[in-house]
Formats: sequence, structure tokens, C-alpha cells
Amino acid sequence: MTDINNMIEQLYPEMVEWRRDFHKYAESGWVEFRTASLVAARLEQWGFEVKAGEEVIDKDSRMGVPQEDFLRRHEARAEQQGADMKWLPRFSGGFTGVVGILDTGRPGPTIGYRFDMDALDIQESNDQDHQPFADQFASVNDGMMHACGHDAHTSIGLGLAKLLSAIKSQLNGRIKMIFQPSEEGVRGAKSMVEAGVLDDVDVLFASHIGTGVPLGEVVCGSNGFLSTTKMDVSFTGVASHAGAKPEEGKNALLAAATAALNLHSIPRHSGGASRVNVGVLNAGSGRNVVPASAHLKLETRGETAEINRFMFENAQQVIKGAAQMYDVEAKIDIVGAATSCNSSPELAPYIRSQAEQVDTVKSIQDISSFAAGSEDATYMLDKVKSNGGLASYAIFGTTLAAGHHNEKFDFDESVMIIALKTLALAAINIEQLAKDKQILSH
Repeated sequence: MTDINNMIEQLYPEMVEWRRDFHKYAESGWVEFRTASLVAARLEQWGFEVKAGEEVIDKDSRMGVPQEDFLRRHEARAEQQGADMKWLPRFSGGFTGVVGILDTGRPGPTIGYRFDMDALDIQESNDQDHQPFADQFASVNDGMMHACGHDAHTSIGLGLAKLLSAIKSQLNGRIKMIFQPSEEGVRGAKSMVEAGVLDDVDVLFASHIGTGVPLGEVVCGSNGFLSTTKMDVSFTGVASHAGAKPEEGKNALLAAATAALNLHSIPRHSGGASRVNVGVLNAGSGRNVVPASAHLKLETRGETAEINRFMFENAQQVIKGAAQMYDVEAKIDIVGAATSCNSSPELAPYIRSQAEQVDTVKSIQDISSFAAGSEDATYMLDKVKSNGGLASYAIFGTTLAAGHHNEKFDFDESVMIIALKTLALAAINIEQLAKDKQILSH
């Protein structure tokens, strides 16, 4: 443990440097070109077998992918901002996933670590009391900001990869470092699952910093993630002069407004928590024009996949009914989705036993319920568990300058040490878990 502590203390300044670099060049979902290229280059440098792009992303399972011109523009932007040019072409078209594999050559389980890389579509604060701005590492990319801590996650993943490669001779089995794009909007994990990335994983560790948990506290497993479906809806009618020929128009705005009101009237489900929200409604072009187009952005959620399916199917019926009322067309696009999945309770004591060895950890919870949110990693957890493995979603607490998804979000970077030590020990001691739980490698 003394050797590990010394190695991590030496790594920490580099992790801070990585984190601030990723923060400055924040990239939102499916355009993490620079981030993914640098991750791939470093994994290769440290001796990992690297798989990237369409090797680890199933094209047909991606959701909410931006338009082609947007992808091309941001790939060019990434090149200008220092992307690794050997790897950048592998991610063209928005296939911005990376997996690094470290094979020890000795028997043992396959351990997966999942880290998300994407930023949010938020304009970062330029107030002097916002540390990233004051210290000159605020995002330089308009409308993109790491306001949820994924810059920390990516840096923790890189720190873990560098550390494990240095102590490879002390490890058993195989390590898979999974760097996932487009977690925000729950758009990216399913495509990695469908590409087979999780098929051979026996034990999966996913994690997050913050979420209201204080610095020094570790949550070994999170439950209560809601299944969710994200939808964009386009209503198309017919424009006409609102004064001279109103009868010739087909009002898409009224159809969208009717849908919005009635979506919020869907009955809640007695089987558990259920949610629906229309977050965006845009329509019309002028006061004297019958609106020919309207757009909604909405989501449904449910405590289970079945409850969310109830909400989603009812939402579809409401949208179709509103379109029929006003004789307009409605097109529904699924732009994001996640399932519900709990952490393996058998894994919590093992994670606890690793966190207990970290001197700056002050308190530990085995299992905690997440506060009615959704998480893209549930696809990965569910896949590993359905294959007979163990999977857990851990939380590493930290002090926050502002809440998640806020333009002044920032965190105490020392949480990266706690996360790295805990996750590293989980790999080092995995043989004990394999023996205790009879986890066999694939």
C-alpha cells in the first residue's frame, strides 16, 4: 500500500493537468474527437491493446447523433486544438469510443472499468469567482462545458491505466478500460454494449464523482436509477395566411401545444415512480402565419423498464392523437435511452474493503439509492449481470462549487486520489473476490 500511495502521489499532478486540459477543451456527445484521440494515444504508449471507433461502437445503436456537418466541423476543431493525428481519423463520423486492454498473461477474471468523456451543452461562467475561469482553464468551446465531472472521470481512468500498466507483473487476468462517449442524454453506452465490449467482462466498476456526496465518503453501489426514453418530435403542417386563408392552414403549433399539455396528463403508474417532461417547444415563424412546423423535446422515466415502457407508449399515443386532431404529421425520433439496473449487492463488501485502505476516506456506504435520475452505464451493468458477472456503480464524494449541470460547476480535485486508490486496489486484490465469489474468467 505504501508503494501504491507513493506512485499515486507522483501521478496526481499529471492527473490535475489532464483534467484541466480536458476541461479547457470540453467536447459534447459524439464529438469527443480530441479527448478520445489523446486517451487512445496514451493507452497505446502505456502498453495497452487499443480498440477504437467502429471497433467498439455499433453504428445502428447510437442515439442522438448530430448532423454530419456538425461532426465534420468539430473534427476539424479538434485537429486545431491538438488532437492526436494518428488516432483522430479513427473517430470520424462521431465513433468516439476507446477501449484499452491490458492482458497480464496470468489466469484471472476480466475486469472492466467504465469512464465517460463527454461534456454538457452549457456555456461556462466567466465570473472571476469561478475557479476554472480565474485559473484560465475554463472551456474555450462555445456551448460546451464539463459541468458534471466527466473531465475528472477521464483523468481518473488515465491515471488508473498508467498505474496498472506499471504494476502489470502484480496483476492477474485482463483489464478493460472503457472510455465511453455521449453519456449525457443517455446516448452512448448501448452502442458499446451492442458492439460486444462488455461480453467478456466478469466484474464491472462504473463510478461518478460528487452527486451530493461529501468529500471523503465513498458509496460502494448505487441503486434507483430510472429507466428513461428521450424523444424529439417534429410536427409538420401547412402554412397559410392567418387572415386571408386560415382554413387552408394546418396548425403544427396547436398540435404540439395540445401534445405538451396532454403528455403531462398521462396517469402515473402504481407500480413505482414514473415521470414525463416536455422540456422544449419551438414553433411558428410569424404572427400572421399559420405555423407549419413545431418541435418538442421530451422524456419519460420509470422505476422499472416496464413502467417506463408504459409512459413511453402512452406518450406516443398522445403525440399521434394530437397530430390527428389538427391533421398534421408527427415524426418521433428516439435520441436517448437507459434502462433500470441495481448494483450487485455481493460486490459492495469488496469495494468497501478496498476503500477502507484509503487514508482520506472518512465514511463508507454499501448501497445508496440515486435520487430519481437516470444513468447510461445501466446498459453496461445490466449486460455484465445478465452474463453472470458482478457490476457496481460507485460514488466518490467531493466538495462542489455549484451543483451538477450548473455553469459554475467545479469540484475538489483531491477526490481523484481517493477514486484512483480505491479502483486500483480493486484490480490488485481481484483474485480474492474471484475465489470468494467463484467468478471465473471467460
